[in-house]
Amino acid sequence: MSSNATGAEMTAEKVGRILHLVDDDALVRELAAEIVEGVGYEVTHHADGDAFVAALPHLAPGCVLLDILMPGLDGFGVLKAVSDHKVTWPVVVLTARNDVRTAVEAMKRGAFEFLQKPLVADELLGVADDAFRKLDELAEDSAHAAEARGLVERLSKRESEVLRGLLAGLPNKLIAYELDLSVRTVEIYRAKVMEKLGVRGLSSAVRLALAAGVTPLELTK
Repeated sequence: MSSNATGAEMTAEKVGRILHLVDDDALVRELAAEIVEGVGYEVTHHADGDAFVAALPHLAPGCVLLDILMPGLDGFGVLKAVSDHKVTWPVVVLTARNDVRTAVEAMKRGAFEFLQKPLVADELLGVADDAFRKLDELAEDSAHAAEARGLVERLSKRESEVLRGLLAGLPNKLIAYELDLSVRTVEIYRAKVMEKLGVRGLSSAVRLALAAGVTPLELTK
């Protein structure tokens, strides 16, 4: 987006982008909502960590603005719950002014970024933009992984084993020995793997296998 884009264009880009606000201080939530809704973001309000975690399975993908110090389940507990639920949305944590130690600890536990209270509009909007760019990247990676898994699932058992051998960096001769096949048979399977995956070379096949979560073949002989 160019720097001279209109306000309407900026808002249009943010429609459907959801920021989940998790803070026991209603005034902080209201201020954050006023700032981000002013440029077109949508928000959901959660009065504490327990309420957010309870709602998590039913929430639309978005980014999270999370207070660290809350009664009940605190921000660190929420970060753990998010990880346990296999949710990868970017989480921006709120910390007290100059509380760098807490901010660093939160990032070690999976937070994307941190902001210090009191909230500053420009800082919040800048971090929100960064977080949603990260969310877009995660969505693209997820789509690519799903596509890769779909291609790998088309392979036969033997073809999958040969792909795992290639991922392990094994030459055809060693793959053949491990799978009790002839080298020529491995070459045929290898060609079929390339054809079904829609790739031309080994490096492309390896990248696709990694994206699909394929595990390398382990030598047993």
